[in-house]
Amino acid sequence: MVHQITTWNVAHKLQKKKLLVAINAIAGLAIFFFGYDQGMMGGVNNAKDYIDTMGLGYVDPDGKVHITNSLRQGGIVSVYYLGTLVGALFGGWLGEKIGRIRSIAVGALWAILGASLQCSSQNMHWMIFARLINGWGTGIINVIVPVWSTETAKHTSRGQFIAIEFTLNIFGVVVAYWLEFGLSFVDGGASQIRWRFPIAFQIIPLTFLFSIVWFFPESPRWLAKVGREEEGRFILGRLRGDSPEDVVAADAEWLDIQNVSKLERSITHSTSYFSMLTGKGSGKLHMGRRVQLVVWLQIMQEWVGIAGVTLFQPSIYALAGFGPQKSQWISGLNNIFYMLATLICVFTLDRIGRRMTLYWGSVVQGISMFLAGAFIKLGSNASSADDTGKSFSYGVAATAMVFLFTETFGATWLTVPWLYPAEIFPLHVRAKGNAWGVIGWSIGNGWCTLLIPVMFNKIQEKTLYIFGIANIITIPMVWALYPESNQRTLEEMDLLFAADTPWNWDAETKFKQLKEENPDIVHAAAHGRAVIDPETGKFAGPGGESSETSIHVENKKALDGGL
Repeated sequence: MVHQITTWNVAHKLQKKKLLVAINAIAGLAIFFFGYDQGMMGGVNNAKDYIDTMGLGYVDPDGKVHITNSLRQGGIVSVYYLGTLVGALFGGWLGEKIGRIRSIAVGALWAILGASLQCSSQNMHWMIFARLINGWGTGIINVIVPVWSTETAKHTSRGQFIAIEFTLNIFGVVVAYWLEFGLSFVDGGASQIRWRFPIAFQIIPLTFLFSIVWFFPESPRWLAKVGREEEGRFILGRLRGDSPEDVVAADAEWLDIQNVSKLERSITHSTSYFSMLTGKGSGKLHMGRRVQLVVWLQIMQEWVGIAGVTLFQPSIYALAGFGPQKSQWISGLNNIFYMLATLICVFTLDRIGRRMTLYWGSVVQGISMFLAGAFIKLGSNASSADDTGKSFSYGVAATAMVFLFTETFGATWLTVPWLYPAEIFPLHVRAKGNAWGVIGWSIGNGWCTLLIPVMFNKIQEKTLYIFGIANIITIPMVWALYPESNQRTLEEMDLLFAADTPWNWDAETKFKQLKEENPDIVHAAAHGRAVIDPETGKFAGPGGESSETSIHVENKKALDGGL
């Protein structure tokens, strides 16, 4: 059994909490790169040499940036998300074929190529092509890393696991911002190093990620999926520990994984992206519904306002009446508080659940955006009337609202849209399912980064009102359509989405009914009962007798497209 896993794999040296922490650290490194890569363009967009090279506008003698081609500026930023979309599709397919570890390595290598091309760009066309390549690699990483994390973590702490990684994600944003802020003082911010070095810097964590990920264990669930059960059970045992209680729990979890894996290996319907989107042949699994949920959750994550705040904070603070250098300094400070706020999610997400986390985030974020827009307008009016005192006060108030929005987002909406897609899909398409989440994120980001420069240019502070409206929309959307995935195992998710209507209350009712009628399918081993009869190979009924239970038959038909 053990010899199938290379001797240098850390699973031989570490177990339980230490192994989970090590996996979380590597996953966090990948997500750090993702955050750095996103935050990097905010400073690049303000670099004089970059603006001149790409033909975006000019920087006046006072250091104020004037963008004369906002559509080109937004296009260069947003084309990256076209790359992440394509990378997500490829990464989902790759993750199912070659596993989580090798897919992460492929994504890192591809992103290194893209970063190398970006930092050597000589014109707009070169930059666009380079960002496409870089986005492709990022898309692969974004699809696979959350799946690897959720498949190794316990179901009681999946949220905490992902939340910690996204603290490192925002740390990447912070590093990118302050690095670029420091470089803005080199040659008065006019040299090429101000934008080429920050782009090249991302090659360092990517190279480290590519080099070290080979030493880490594959997902036990993927190993079960491809029939490498001895390896999978060994890895799961190392993840859960070797005390008598840990072994019993690991045996129960492994039996659940085996049951679902064996059932899914009998699938006859298509698992293509098109079939997933349309739900064709998925029957009671309602795959099309799950795809729509994760796509729109990620799109709305961007439209609640974070895309505008992350990329265009200096522009918002300029509207509030602050000068270029002070706007840059305030933006960097906000990013630090943003990172610290993500720690709130680490301690609350698995306690209050995904839905409640999104609710309170939407309420506070919406209020913040409306007030920020109003204070900016009042400050502008006061400035026009030469009332310096009032103008400054309103500017400070608007800045405080932007800070409140960002910190709330870090504690709520940052993590859930990345966690939910990695939780709710069946094992046989989990990587492809998470790819749909990244596709939604790519669409939302691409849409926002293309339109937001134009919106700020045309309607200024009213852009923030649009973000506020988007937050209001998300409240009934989450309430009606998104079932709670917190404290439920990955193997229970098919039961959660078995209802024939899209409404959350029907999903919960159906889930409760199926759990009561079929206790032997999920968690049977935890109660000391075998899930599979060793003599007949059939599922054991509530009393231990061999039978095919109603949910097994129903799901089998659903998987075969019979319902």
